[in-house]
Amino acid sequence: MSIDHDRLFKELIQTFFEEFIILFFPTMHEHIDFQHVSFLSEELFTDVTAGEKYRVDLLVETKLKGEDSLIIVHIENQSYVQPSFPERMFIYFSRLFEKYRKHIVPIAVFSYDTIRDEPSTFTLQFPFGHVLNFHFFTVELRKQNWRNYIRQDNPIAAALLSKMGYTESERVELKKQFLRMLVRMELDEAKQRLLFGFFETYVKLSDEEERRLRSEVNEMEKVLELMISYEQKALEKGREEGMKQGIKQGIKQGMTHLIQTMARKGMTVQDIANVTDLAEEEVRELLEKE
Repeated sequence: MSIDHDRLFKELIQTFFEEFIILFFPTMHEHIDFQHVSFLSEELFTDVTAGEKYRVDLLVETKLKGEDSLIIVHIENQSYVQPSFPERMFIYFSRLFEKYRKHIVPIAVFSYDTIRDEPSTFTLQFPFGHVLNFHFFTVELRKQNWRNYIRQDNPIAAALLSKMGYTESERVELKKQFLRMLVRMELDEAKQRLLFGFFETYVKLSDEEERRLRSEVNEMEKVLELMISYEQKALEKGREEGMKQGIKQGIKQGMTHLIQTMARKGMTVQDIANVTDLAEEEVRELLEKE
């Protein structure tokens, strides 16, 4: 199943917008009035030439301190390499400016796994003159050393450790430090779930790595409690899916004998269909495999 990177980043940054700005753009943070923040509806733009549609990731309306006029912060997550991305940022900027007629702060977050020197400008020039020099702010996550962020009590920093520059041999330590940050910040349960879910999407430890992690945090009581808590919630969620989902998953894994056992116990095709949420024809096909 593909990962909806844009949705994950949008939810994360929308929840922790101020924390995102102060982490990567501290000078910008000094000027923004975070008492006036509202999130605008999504904008959908069509590239007439390419025939493609693009949806702006996140638009935030806010103010600068001491000023009455509004500004718009546009944050775009880029999860794959696209040579024409600077041009796309300029198109977004120009269309947003045309619609809102407000000052716009364009920010691009590069979240893919390769390390590149990403441009932050889009220019138009001729041998006889310069026409345009459009600049946008950038965050290149893979170039960030994750160890530089682990002492910060910033939820954005904790979640984005999973997309920063680390080696395969550092994965266990990476998750251990993430859990320490989570415990130290003492966030409410909903925000903890958001951060934990984001991190786990991008950093999935093997069973052996999880065993190593557990042995290393055994003396860190609160961290261990947090790990156990998430494991229990995962189990509870699995139970809530009920018998039907469990049986359907079992069938997908080749457990046709389960259906056949039901039949041997006297259950009719209709009974089995009702229990498993399968069509009667699907039940008959499974029974014929006996």
